[in-house]
Amino acid sequence: MEKPPQLQIYNTMTKQKEIFVPKVPGKVSMYVCGVTAYDLSHIGHARAYVAFDVLHRYLKYLGYDVTYVRNFTDVDDKIIRRANELKEDPISLSSRYCKEFLDDMTDLQCSPPTYEPRVSDHMNQIIDMISKIIDNGCAYDVNGDVFFSVDKSPNYGCLSGRQLSDNRAGERVDIDTRKRNPADFALWKSAKPDEPFWNSPWGDGRPGWHIECSAMSSHYLGQSFDIHGGGMDLIFPHHENEIAQSRAACAESKVSYWMHNGFVNANNEKMSKSLGNFFTIRQITSLYHPLALRIFLMRTHYRSPVNYSNKDLEIASQRLFYMYKTLHDCEVALSPFREASLEVKIPAGVQELIKKFRGKIETSMSDDLHTNTAVDDFLEPLKSINSNLSKFKKQQQKPMIRALTILEKEVKDVMNILGLLSSSTVSEVLQQLKDKALSRSGLTEEQVMQRIAERTVARQNKDYATSDKIREELEAVGLSLLDEPSGTTWIPKSNTE
Repeated sequence: MEKPPQLQIYNTMTKQKEIFVPKVPGKVSMYVCGVTAYDLSHIGHARAYVAFDVLHRYLKYLGYDVTYVRNFTDVDDKIIRRANELKEDPISLSSRYCKEFLDDMTDLQCSPPTYEPRVSDHMNQIIDMISKIIDNGCAYDVNGDVFFSVDKSPNYGCLSGRQLSDNRAGERVDIDTRKRNPADFALWKSAKPDEPFWNSPWGDGRPGWHIECSAMSSHYLGQSFDIHGGGMDLIFPHHENEIAQSRAACAESKVSYWMHNGFVNANNEKMSKSLGNFFTIRQITSLYHPLALRIFLMRTHYRSPVNYSNKDLEIASQRLFYMYKTLHDCEVALSPFREASLEVKIPAGVQELIKKFRGKIETSMSDDLHTNTAVDDFLEPLKSINSNLSKFKKQQQKPMIRALTILEKEVKDVMNILGLLSSSTVSEVLQQLKDKALSRSGLTEEQVMQRIAERTVARQNKDYATSDKIREELEAVGLSLLDEPSGTTWIPKSNTE
């Protein structure tokens, strides 16, 4: 195989694609802002963490040793508010939703990060960083509340392009008249009734939102690291404030590449909890296979907005079924020959197809992770498998067995690179897809089989109008019928477009 093209990624800081060159050859340090855990995660979270899982996987495929850090915010105003409503301990509530989030990530085939730090476990690091910022003259204490002074940050706005004059105080707090500049933001908040608190040099309290990621990223990756990622909504104020406070604590602080994923929209409006127009990951995966959701998200470039639609989820689900049905048929055909010794060359046409397929995948992925084209590139090798299977049924020649074996391996290898190869067996995934199709149709397996039996009787009686009507009714709820010599079976509605 030829060496993949050099990886290029879009850097939000420079507003252009750049060739990726890590600080330490062969090693990548990467921090992605995690969830504020107070409720079930929504599809916007899935968008972000699938995008950065793809990056994580592709960096490893390119041979890098990746240290990937993704945090949990388990101390925050929203968590405290929700915990008080439920009369539950905030840390306990957040811990519960951290576990729910991890279950969602497992379902979406997101590989675990190297570290998953929680704010509540890193108070010493946070307090130490705030102390350094104060010692460097860039923050001030007002009766136990510590604020960062944006006037002491000469490059404030370098990431977002905002001027200090048009910056707001922040997205999560009201303007405080005690601030020297309305844009100053909290590093430490003094303790209030019914809130968790920790001891600090400024009195009991808890950290502000922005300082958490600066402290944890520097603790695990050092003051200077390769990649910092998150959603576009984090560019300002969160990441802008991270840069300011990290540089105030250590002048050498620097992130080489800032990466941001686009929003998920509903009716062309950003989907979010605050707007109340969101779907949780669980709501979607109750009806669609988690890998169908993954494909749906990957069919749009990570920096572009995704417009949520059931139609596109159906298409993603059909793609997934076609992929796994092809692999299943291949497994069944090859099962008698797995132990056979095949001392034959790979057919030239198949060899060329595989080389072309891998080359296209690497070109797409190395160009700022164009998963949208990479997903489409699977169609050619899958069609080749199906074409060879058709010939294989007529004549089981060794070159054909070799061709199918190598094509199957190549497709699975690339699926694994993109996080599309399930930990379940191929047969199990097909059954899971059928179960989800039944859930969407509102029918049970027994009801579908009853309709098939009624159609069989109608065909025997040459009542083709009734037969066609039953087929059309099932097709309308997403179930396709296959008439085979052994009888009629059903599959989820098929479409590879």
